[in-house]
Amino acid sequence: MSDGDLISELYAGCFRRLVVQLYAVTGDLTEAQEAVQEAFTRALVSPRRFAALENPEAWLRRVAVNWARSRYRRRRVLDGLLRRIGPPPAVADHSPEHLALLAALRVLPEGQRHALALHYLVDLPVDEVAATLGVSSGTVKSRLSRGRVALAALLADTDTPDATSTGTSTGTRCATDATETGRIDVRS
Repeated sequence: MSDGDLISELYAGCFRRLVVQLYAVTGDLTEAQEAVQEAFTRALVSPRRFAALENPEAWLRRVAVNWARSRYRRRRVLDGLLRRIGPPPAVADHSPEHLALLAALRVLPEGQRHALALHYLVDLPVDEVAATLGVSSGTVKSRLSRGRVALAALLADTDTPDATSTGTSTGTRCATDATETGRIDVRS
């Protein structure tokens, strides 16, 4: 019997049994399944050494329990850190202006949208935006410039009364007007 066949046979024969045992340890079915899968993954790393074990199921159980305990300890540390930091920031503003801005950003080409978000919302300098996006600083500056112009045009279009009187959605109206006038460069 090959090493791969041994692991396949063990998986078919004891996966469920190990999951039930780990479920008793973790109290969470998903966590138990992940722990057992991790144990089998580690067995696949060195199948010859695994095949030489006297009791492979016991080894799998031990690896799964250790993995679950380590994950529990890491989660406790993270929970403690999160409690020290305090509650998460307030939910985003749902004012009409904020929603119009988000709708206009969705219409922009991806490059412009990413550059605008990283520079103005995350407050990254141009060089860091360039490094994050994997482009040159000049490209970021160009995308920022074009994005600001397109965003201003889109937001000005949402303020006009005919945007609501035509019965079209704001996002569709903005995209149509912007592309018809050539204000958005899709290459950026």
